[in-house]
Amino acid sequence: MAAKDDLGRRGENYALSYLCAAGYQLVERNWRCAQGEVDLIVERGGEVVFVEVKTRSSVRFGHPFEAITAAKLARLRRLAYAWCAEADPPPRRIRIDAVAIVAAAGAEPVIEHRQGLF
Repeated sequence: MAAKDDLGRRGENYALSYLCAAGYQLVERNWRCAQGEVDLIVERGGEVVFVEVKTRSSVRFGHPFEAITAAKLARLRRLAYAWCAEADPPPRRIRIDAVAIVAAAGAEPVIEHRQGLF
C-alpha cells in the first residue's frame, strides 16, 4: 500500500505544480470532511476549482480518467458544496476538474487536465 500512497502523493505534487504554472493558487490540499476528501482546491480569477487527481504508473489497466465514475463525481459535488458551506465568504463561482497523471518510472509524467466535469 505504501507504494500506491507514494504514487498518489507524487501525482498530487505533479498536478499542483502543473496548476500553479497555469496560474492557479492553492487554497487547500487534501481537504476532508465526514463525506470524504478533495485532493486539491485551487483558485484562479475568482473561481474556486475542486480537483480530483488520478495517478497511474501506466495505462496498462486503463487511463486514470476511467477511474472517475458517476458515483465519484456525485461525491465530489457533495464535497464541493460542503466546502462552500464552510467558506467565508462562499465563492461566487466553482468548478470541478480532474487531472490525470501517468508517471512511468524514469520518464517525465504525462499530465492531462479536464475542466468542468459534471
